[in-house]
Amino acid sequence: MLAYDLQFLYHTLYLLQTLYLSSELRMQLPVNLIEEELQIFEAKFKTAVNSNVPMLDRIMRYIVKRKGKQLRPMFVFLSAKLCGPVNESTYRAASLVELLHTATLVHDDVVDDAAERRGFFSVYALWKNKISVLVGDYLLAKGLLLSLDNNDFRILQLLSEAVRQMSEGELLQLEKSRTLNLDEAVYYEIIRNKTASLLASACAAGAFSASGKEEDALRLKNFGEKVGIAFQIKDDLFDYAGDNIGKPTGNDIKEKKLTLPLIYTLNNIDKPTRRKIIYIVKHENNNRTKVDYVIQAVKDIGGIDYTVRRMQEYKTEALNILHTFPESEIRNGFEQLVHYVTDRKY
Repeated sequence: MLAYDLQFLYHTLYLLQTLYLSSELRMQLPVNLIEEELQIFEAKFKTAVNSNVPMLDRIMRYIVKRKGKQLRPMFVFLSAKLCGPVNESTYRAASLVELLHTATLVHDDVVDDAAERRGFFSVYALWKNKISVLVGDYLLAKGLLLSLDNNDFRILQLLSEAVRQMSEGELLQLEKSRTLNLDEAVYYEIIRNKTASLLASACAAGAFSASGKEEDALRLKNFGEKVGIAFQIKDDLFDYAGDNIGKPTGNDIKEKKLTLPLIYTLNNIDKPTRRKIIYIVKHENNNRTKVDYVIQAVKDIGGIDYTVRRMQEYKTEALNILHTFPESEIRNGFEQLVHYVTDRKY
């Protein structure tokens, strides 16, 4: 009964938050430019996850009702519209991106032992390890078949490459977290693979679906990678959030994750303080007072300012690529989406 009450409370709070955030999103994101496409996509995606197993269908309904902001499908459709007309291949590309993204989230919750996802109990929390792994595998298989059954070989190739990179990024992060190898180049390699690769491939797939041109796919893949890196750097900053966003979480420190503010700090601080911070991250990362000490040290040394500058550099590089396309309503909307990635408050 307690679990049910907690879930009901989570649902209520999340729904209230969602109502507020959805209105905020509509003001910040170019949803009006692709509203019809997103509605059609919703219906197609629900069909894409159908199965012949009642329990699996229940889990799929649970997942579909609790999906996030759908930024990746937005990038698919805007990329397509920059290069040509949206078509059935574009819808399949958007569905494949969402299937792969959802599969990785389900698997990530198992790896991270995460009980919550977007304000609700995770699939892992409700159905445990074995079912969660199989659900993730099912979503991957549905994505593969969606492309293969329709001869979308190039789009499948683009997104399969992203899955490989995401796996490599996750494993590299796990390896480096154990040793706290704090090289900035390693950090960029991790986030380029772990986060940016799927967004880059989503843009490339959208472009190729509309024009069939490799040069369009490559240009927007590079654009998506820059945006994806800026997106992850912004996420890193939430660990050190200021008053305009909320109390610093320190979650990345607790999980011993390499983030740019921490890397910069450790590479620019005196040796005794460096040793102290490393000890805290390795051995005292669940002590709130100690974590607060690390957060303050990062702020004092300029780690936040440096990280913001790097994020803005990647954002500028992305916009420079975007501006190689002729000015249009779609390009302006895409630029609005890029600004959202770095200006968002959550």
